[in-house]
Amino acid sequence: MHKTPSETESLLSELLPALSEAAATGKVEVMLAPSFTSLPLAARMMSGSGIALCAQDCHWSDEGPFTGEVSARMLVETGCRYVLLGHSERREHFAETSRSVSMKARTALSWGLTPVICVGEKEDERASGRTDRVVESELQRCLDGVTLEKGQRLLVAYEPVWAIGSGRTPTASQVDDVHRVIRAELQCTYGTDRGGALPVLYGGSVNAGNVDSMLALEAIDGVLVGGASLSAAAFLPIVRQVTQAGD
Repeated sequence: MHKTPSETESLLSELLPALSEAAATGKVEVMLAPSFTSLPLAARMMSGSGIALCAQDCHWSDEGPFTGEVSARMLVETGCRYVLLGHSERREHFAETSRSVSMKARTALSWGLTPVICVGEKEDERASGRTDRVVESELQRCLDGVTLEKGQRLLVAYEPVWAIGSGRTPTASQVDDVHRVIRAELQCTYGTDRGGALPVLYGGSVNAGNVDSMLALEAIDGVLVGGASLSAAAFLPIVRQVTQAGD
């Protein structure tokens, strides 16, 4: 919940030249996820840039008596191509469940949106040695009933809940281990080839100081950037490093 439309316009004016250049290399995919009120403005500004528009959530119904909610079909008409689902903050503050993530993912796919499904463990779960089991179970529930037709895909973002906004990050080895658990579950669900091709991202206090070590891991396909995306000075160095990693 950052940036009014006017603030979004100002930030995008700084970001778009460099982001468009990065997208044009063909080495990276770049997506931005503004707040709902900024989506129409962002769609206009990003038109033709090669950058994808992503929403921060959607409802599982196409329409109905769900005051305050936003449907997948509304997002599509706005210009979105991706949607975040099950972000740790949605789970913590708004009782988001993996079951509702599954319902939302099915609806998003039916409208041509690509879901970015977030999973991750809490601090006590890691401390008790349950990280792999928690993430595997969470992802299984999120993917329940979520089929992929030809040409469709989804992304999974691993975000250790205890690292979000804390400035702390797990070690590269810990991230690698969890990403391999996620990959195994994707391959079990969608087959070796297809499940092996679905992107797995890391998200958890990503910044210019740690992104290189994460991208060096074979199991990581990209990053989901949170607080560092709120300023061009913090975000653009990350994009440059990701682009260089694609060389």
